[in-house]
Amino acid sequence: MPELLIELFTEEIPARMQSRAAEDFKRLMTEKLTAAGLQFSEARSYVTPRRLVLVVEGLPERQPDVTEERRGPRVGAPEQAIQGFLKGAGLASLDQAEQRDTGKGAFWFAVVRKAGRPTAEVVSDALSETLRSFPWPKSMRWPGPDFEWVRPLRGVLALLGARPLGEPGYEASNQTVGHRFLAPEPFRVEGFADYKERLETAFVLIDPLDRKERIVTEAEVLARDASLALRPDPALLEEVTGLVEWPVVLMGHIEERFMALPPQVLTTTMRAHQKYFALEDGAGKLAPRFLVVANVEPTDGGVAIVAGNERVLRARLADAEFFWNQDRRIPLQERLPALEQIVFHAKLGSVADKVRRIAALAPEIAAKVPGTDGAHAARAAQLAKADLVTGMVGEFPELQGVMGRYYALDAGEPAAVAEAIADHYAPQGPNDRCPKETVSIAVALADKIDTLVGFFAIGETPTGSKDPFALRRAALGVIRLIVENGLRVALRDLFQHAYRGYGSTVPEFAQRVPKGNEPKVVASALVEFLADRLKVHLREKGVRHDLVAAVFALGGEDDLVRLLARVAALQSFLSSEDGANLLVAFRRAANILKIEEQKDGMLYGPPPDPGLLRLPEEKALHAALAEAEGGIERALSEERFEEAMRLLARLRPIVDSFFDKVTVNAPEPELRANRLRVLAAIPATLGRVADFSRIEG
Repeated sequence: MPELLIELFTEEIPARMQSRAAEDFKRLMTEKLTAAGLQFSEARSYVTPRRLVLVVEGLPERQPDVTEERRGPRVGAPEQAIQGFLKGAGLASLDQAEQRDTGKGAFWFAVVRKAGRPTAEVVSDALSETLRSFPWPKSMRWPGPDFEWVRPLRGVLALLGARPLGEPGYEASNQTVGHRFLAPEPFRVEGFADYKERLETAFVLIDPLDRKERIVTEAEVLARDASLALRPDPALLEEVTGLVEWPVVLMGHIEERFMALPPQVLTTTMRAHQKYFALEDGAGKLAPRFLVVANVEPTDGGVAIVAGNERVLRARLADAEFFWNQDRRIPLQERLPALEQIVFHAKLGSVADKVRRIAALAPEIAAKVPGTDGAHAARAAQLAKADLVTGMVGEFPELQGVMGRYYALDAGEPAAVAEAIADHYAPQGPNDRCPKETVSIAVALADKIDTLVGFFAIGETPTGSKDPFALRRAALGVIRLIVENGLRVALRDLFQHAYRGYGSTVPEFAQRVPKGNEPKVVASALVEFLADRLKVHLREKGVRHDLVAAVFALGGEDDLVRLLARVAALQSFLSSEDGANLLVAFRRAANILKIEEQKDGMLYGPPPDPGLLRLPEEKALHAALAEAEGGIERALSEERFEEAMRLLARLRPIVDSFFDKVTVNAPEPELRANRLRVLAAIPATLGRVADFSRIEG
């Protein structure tokens, strides 16, 4: 069974697009092959900066033959219908058709047999379609207006077995080339094993995992030889792997004078601009060395490459040193007026307006964070954005907040204030570090809440996959700050307080808010938004999203710590036998009620008449529900959620007995109505704890 090998040889593919492109190439081709009836044993894709590679093993020589049966008109149908049937089935006359009795009369049937096409033809068509529909995030039109590709496509290698395929929209061949500089001469290949081996001889590693492993191995050897350690940076490793076809790791030196700069300045300069790896000594401090990954095999041991990279790094660090010295001459406090010139959002004022709002909001939040100095929170909020107008942050935007910390300490600000300036953007994702210091928590929350309230108020909310203002990330930050620090915060009150801050800082704010977006409306919308983000966040931690929805559905809950305690207690309860059975009983009661209420055109919500309770089982259930309801209310008000669940568990045998012994739809109308009211008390009582109708499974 032949092997399919395809290489799309192109100019440099951006590193950030490579992994997705390899997966898309495999997916698109294999979907088309499968749809054409071509089964295979395995498909693998590879990617380098200059080539997308696909190998498919175990393909048949041709498609299987297909027999297709088509039913035509009834026997005796008009001639026009008969001729239309024959033409559609590709038959010359009715002699080639069959009559069959279907039980609804005799009909004409055509059996159309299609011979399978050679696999080479199918692959050529599939490749042509894939080339013209490839989902690059960004592409260019080349070589003409009717074709788009990420970069100019220079050649297509396509082999089925040892045979080159026909032209699939581009001339395909059995030739490729090696490394751009080290082995640019074309050569022929006869299959994937030969292709991979010859490319490696030509200084190309097609597998990103092989390139990554070589980078890490060589880097660790160089670091160990210098008594240093490689500082882990998975994102940079991924990017550099996508920049080279033949990685060679070399070590350079950093001038000692630059080691006086903040370490984040050094690493950002090396990482963001030069793609260098940082090294650290035994104490974990940044070492005056760096690692660069070249894409050539140097003939001089890398002396010239290292010297060139050291020269470039020296110039960049000299710029950073200049900014560092200049920025410290002007204290952060004196930079605040310049924030008036930076627009936060056209409808939400300047960054200076935002600073005034979070400086007012942070002390309010600080009062809810035990042990927080409100004055420090206000001061940190006031200075949090000042480094945006420094030279260093202008050159390296990634360092906003980080540089503010250094400049605050240099100006003599308290350590808690400086740390809060550095931390107020955090956390910026599910895996980012979450601040634990009290002042940092207050300022980080104030900043994110102000952003969320402002954009929700003017109607700029996320839609589908679009979230241009990163509001989902801000919401996750609020959730993590509250939950991971165990803060007892009434979010609706905070949101409304933040809303009022806009009115005091942006005079035209009321006119810019869509009609109906009053403080309470915005606060409720934000609580629901956080609930959705909380479900996603908890799902990743193994917490069932439907339980979060069941508790949120009760309404009025905006204390995330209390909500999660209720969810945890509910999940524990439902995982028990009593809980699972009681959920079944709830659904049975709810279904009966729904059917009978629709039939009768009325709700059976009022309490039952004790005088109409005849059987011991209905009397027991009525009494148990009344007793449980009071106990559950007390337990919930005192946040003893496990006790509330235990009270529910006690109902299980009584509910089971009711369903076993009591006929709800009794023939006597009054008795039936009363028993339906007893039944209605089951979901009503369980509904004190959660909306059980939202619970899945």
